[in-house]
Amino acid sequence: MRVRHLAAVAGLLFAMASPALAEIPGAYGMWGDMPRSKPATSGGFGMFKPNKQKAQPSVAAFGPAAMKPQKPPQFSGKPKALMQGGGKPAISAQAPQVVSYSKGHKKGSVVVDQSQKKLYYVLGDGKAYAYPVAVGKKGFKWTGTQKVSGVKAWPDWVPPEEMRQRKPHLPVKMTGGINNPLGAKAIYLGSSLYRIHGTNDSSSIGTEASSGCIRMHNGHVVHLAKLVKQGTPVHVVN
Repeated sequence: MRVRHLAAVAGLLFAMASPALAEIPGAYGMWGDMPRSKPATSGGFGMFKPNKQKAQPSVAAFGPAAMKPQKPPQFSGKPKALMQGGGKPAISAQAPQVVSYSKGHKKGSVVVDQSQKKLYYVLGDGKAYAYPVAVGKKGFKWTGTQKVSGVKAWPDWVPPEEMRQRKPHLPVKMTGGINNPLGAKAIYLGSSLYRIHGTNDSSSIGTEASSGCIRMHNGHVVHLAKLVKQGTPVHVVN
């Protein structure tokens, strides 16, 4: 009788647990078709609880803690016409270090030094804000001067056709949000396809990683977006 009673209790507990276990999302939430070689962390893409309530990303990872490395989701599987970018948490502006700067650029201009992987906002009087950035990878670097043509919060991402030819798994369009590669802000450069923007891949900052755009920490791009205006010159140099 005791063995039979224990077996019944164990069966009841398993039946109660199974539905909950079936509700556990993939290790990357909406990116459930991703390889699971690395577990999710609380740094941006969620610690999921085994219940029916959808897990929410940690807002702290996009506020004061936005400087911590985050591993973004990777696009895989069959491409979609439209993908959702996720939530749009409030991002606090993060001021970078002020450094000595005497390169001859006018106050209020932006200079992207690709060799140093730094973006400078010239303050005048021999000073500038120095933001660490990610620049174009080999074959995608460019130099020249553009002017800021607009700023947008949580921008949609429409990968150019040539990018989708290189990476056919990319969506045709992705709405703005924490999962969107353009991050919290995009600063548009003239009529070009290039932007200065935030990123959901903080670990790429300080590297050559992009297809020509300039990536910043989300907190930093929010800070820079408060300084620039339409017509601000942006010099991209080697």
